[in-house]
Amino acid sequence: MSAVLKSPRMFESENLTPYSQAWYERFRNTLGEGLCRQLGIYAIHPDTVLSVVIPVYNERATLLDLVDRVRRVPLRKQIILVDDGSKDGTRDVLRDLEANPRHDDMNTIHVVFHEVNRGKGAALRTGFQYATGEFVIVQDADNEYDPSEFPRLLQPLVEDKADVVYGSRFMGDYSHRVLYYWHYLGNKFLTTLSNCFTNLNLTDMETCYKVFRRDKLAEILPTLKQNRFGFEPEITAKIARRRLRIYEQSISYSGRTYDQGKKIGWRDGFKALWCIVRYAIAD
Repeated sequence: MSAVLKSPRMFESENLTPYSQAWYERFRNTLGEGLCRQLGIYAIHPDTVLSVVIPVYNERATLLDLVDRVRRVPLRKQIILVDDGSKDGTRDVLRDLEANPRHDDMNTIHVVFHEVNRGKGAALRTGFQYATGEFVIVQDADNEYDPSEFPRLLQPLVEDKADVVYGSRFMGDYSHRVLYYWHYLGNKFLTTLSNCFTNLNLTDMETCYKVFRRDKLAEILPTLKQNRFGFEPEITAKIARRRLRIYEQSISYSGRTYDQGKKIGWRDGFKALWCIVRYAIAD
């Protein structure tokens, strides 16, 4: 058991591709189907592509490391980086990456530039327009969220149990960095208020990790309006209104301090309150 938990690629010596049918069968024959399900071990069709949309604003210190971590996830991916008017040299890093994207069988990279800062929600709308994969995930560029958890987040979608999956920082069985108490209370309050209006029972509405079926996201995309962090309550309300199937999966979280570049502030909290009420009324 401990060997499995330490290395989900334990059969690499047999040249089995992670998440292939043969890889899954080898695990299932060794561990049993029930334990495989608990550990997030399952098969993904080799033609499945995950579009990873990464909004970027002043992330020069972490960007290349994050891109490398995303590239290492053993799934076929379309990586879409949207620079939202960075001023710290991030754009130079992205231009170098655009000139030498290092495409391979598992990864393609597409870079888009906003000439002025418009906000996370605007960057995501731009990125979603370029997504071509069957599934689409939001990934921040600051290393707070761990891309190695993509396969677990995808599982309910691949098994056709869900249309949307939220990665929850508060479900309790994965580690997270201990930081700001008032941020925690603010997140819980906004999630609870959102739940009151949407009749959902989410534990983390404000999470970055949201994964969509692209066809379902395409239905919502033309209605999205929020340019900043109001994107989170807006899209949650619109998902609920369409009665899409929603799952939550626990995730780890390594939060940043404001000295390390954390951007969300109290004004965004008040905007989220407004968005919860506004989008509960209508699209």
